[in-house]
Amino acid sequence: MRGIKTFILLSSMALLSACGAFRSIDTNTEVDENNTIVLPGDAREANNDTTTIWDAFKPQKNEQRVLVNRYLWAASLEVLNFLPVQSVDPFTGVIITGYGTPPGGGRSYRATVHIKDPALEARSLNVALQSSGGGSVSAETARAVEDAILSRARQLRMADKKI
Repeated sequence: MRGIKTFILLSSMALLSACGAFRSIDTNTEVDENNTIVLPGDAREANNDTTTIWDAFKPQKNEQRVLVNRYLWAASLEVLNFLPVQSVDPFTGVIITGYGTPPGGGRSYRATVHIKDPALEARSLNVALQSSGGGSVSAETARAVEDAILSRARQLRMADKKI
């Protein structure tokens, strides 16, 4: 008797949940010449909930991507080559280094470089330096590193145009 009650309960729940499959279509829809339903532009995209295995290889819409100037990127890595690279992300334009001592210097630094624009301009580059002893460094030192990166990027661009 208990099995029959369970069967009836599960069957009724299955029938009730299946009722949603037979809901009516919105009255604002149209039918084209092939007798297919034409939904408004936004509704068509909203109703497209199907996924396939190939969707895993497509870029996600919520990913943040920044176009990065390749000369600034290469120049940043070249100018700061004395610092050990901890993390690079070419999609967001961020280079994070560990502590290292510049040639001929006694103080160790670490840097975070953010390239936020594809243009070869000063506004595209942001360098944050930190010293191991006391935190941030002077604005002149950070500006000198930015200038060195910009100069090297321009040299790389000039050399590339000669080829």
